[in-house]
Amino acid sequence: MLDLTGKNALVTGIANNRSIAWGIAQQLHAAGANLAVTYLPDEKGRFEKKVRDVVEPINPSLIVPCNVQNEGQVEETFKAVADTWGKLDILIHCLAFADKDGLGGDFSAIPRDAFSQSLEISTFSLGNMAKYAKPLMTEGGSIVTLTYLGGVKVIPNYNLMGIAKAGLEMSVRYLASELGPNNIRVNAISAGPIRTLASSAVGGILDMMRHVEEVAPLKRTVTQLEVGNTAAFLSSDLASGITGQVIYVDAGYEIMGMG
Repeated sequence: MLDLTGKNALVTGIANNRSIAWGIAQQLHAAGANLAVTYLPDEKGRFEKKVRDVVEPINPSLIVPCNVQNEGQVEETFKAVADTWGKLDILIHCLAFADKDGLGGDFSAIPRDAFSQSLEISTFSLGNMAKYAKPLMTEGGSIVTLTYLGGVKVIPNYNLMGIAKAGLEMSVRYLASELGPNNIRVNAISAGPIRTLASSAVGGILDMMRHVEEVAPLKRTVTQLEVGNTAAFLSSDLASGITGQVIYVDAGYEIMGMG
């Protein structure tokens, strides 16, 4: 049975109760894991309050600020994990961002600054957080990130995020190769479109969801908790032989050749 009792999990990327990261956190909690969560700090503390309100039912051991563009905050996050638990077993990476200039319009017109910022937050951050997680995963561990079909196929209004996700998926493979000798597994979940704060920035998201409902073999979209179930599985010993993979949780949409 899936049992994460005694496992320590750091979950990033919870913004509100629609976040996929929240679905993952709930399922890790249900399986018995101890949880730490991060929030993106802002001057007025609005994000912190939102995250604290959302995660209250799962009573996390730690709630810490972490802007992955701030190296000091990333380092402090893992120091807090080390001080609290001494070790880390699971890292959930649900971080992505692209400025609106990187999503719509011509791909060749994406500004340099927008490109760099998106890749830093969405792609570089996985390897950078793995660097800090590695010495804490003394008994092995599991790192799970979120990707999307737009990293391998052209999706309207996804543009720059497609490049970021393509880089993220390749990062998963290189990290799996590096960390495998330490019994640390690294995988990605490619979730179908779900209405979240992040996806709302992608033009036509509702049309995309309706299209999935028409074309996918299961004739529906997926839920945050279904993605959470897969993340909990990948974080558990039941997935001990799986690393470097992209697992599609999309009601089968990815397999279809025509729609």
